[in-house]
Amino acid sequence: MASTPVKFISIFFLLLTTFAPQVLSVAPEECSAETGDCINKSKALTLKIIAIVSILVTSMIGVCLPLVTRSIPALSPERSLFVIVKSFASGIILATGFMHVLPDSFDMLSSQCLPEQPWHKFPFTGFVAMLSAIVTLMVDSLATSLYSQKHNGILPESVGGGHQELGVIGGGGHFHGHHHSGGIKEGAKGAQLLRYRVVAMVLELGIIVHSVVIGLSMGASNNTCTIKPLVAALCFHQMFEGMGLGGCILQANYKLFKKAAMAFFFAVTTPFGISLGIALSKAYKENSPTALITVGLLNASSAGLLIYMALVDLLSADFMGPKLQGSIKLQIKSYVAVLLGAGGMSLMAKWA
Repeated sequence: MASTPVKFISIFFLLLTTFAPQVLSVAPEECSAETGDCINKSKALTLKIIAIVSILVTSMIGVCLPLVTRSIPALSPERSLFVIVKSFASGIILATGFMHVLPDSFDMLSSQCLPEQPWHKFPFTGFVAMLSAIVTLMVDSLATSLYSQKHNGILPESVGGGHQELGVIGGGGHFHGHHHSGGIKEGAKGAQLLRYRVVAMVLELGIIVHSVVIGLSMGASNNTCTIKPLVAALCFHQMFEGMGLGGCILQANYKLFKKAAMAFFFAVTTPFGISLGIALSKAYKENSPTALITVGLLNASSAGLLIYMALVDLLSADFMGPKLQGSIKLQIKSYVAVLLGAGGMSLMAKWA
């Protein structure tokens, strides 16, 4: 299980590079051609190279920042400031799903370059996003169950067994009560750790999908008017989204190698997508029907996953948890942080 996230991510990259040529079909002339004063292939290539370097650096800074906070007492996971920063990052992830990925999918799957039947007759984006959220719930639940069974030393059932043993033993009940009280606390901590690990793995997968898709679109485009603002927006986006993921990786308490591997895969996904788009730019037509359908459906599934993760596994888990429930003041600060994160990322939609 230790290498499961790395295996999943490696398989994703393999499938992406294998099936990428399937989105390279040629569209009708009126849908596929890029024209205008902003089309400059050599200048666009320079901007893409700048984007690869800058996004790689900002992504690495964002995802690694929470991982080095153990040496800073004020930013440790047990402190209030960490909760506020994580709420800000969660707001960014939520806005990414609602304000960036989902609208892109709606635009692609309702494009005039697609045939009327069935793409203009059925809301595929909403349907796929809904299915994605349900599948994410299934993966979330089943992964937690399987992981718990594999590490049965911290299963809730063992706590239940402790209660039965208390009923059988008479005079020694006081001693066993203390023993199983400690077991209950350890079991609760272990169950929470399992949740953190599942959340980190599923969130990483969702972020990787939409990051590669964004990078692929940028890499294939030669429109400098689109690329320039997108570089700044993606740097901001990747840094703070990385902070959210880094916080989840930190709470999952992985070993150093797995932390480094997950941080590395997050940092390189968008640059990898841009590089892939550059390599395929001669054949890739972003307005071809196959490309629109493929990327649109990927965006819809990614949006459903990100929205579910942000609302259920990040925001709801924190706000309904004992730390925030025990302090109205901290709740208000965290809500403000969520609104600032979501608002800032929503403003980025104007340029992205």
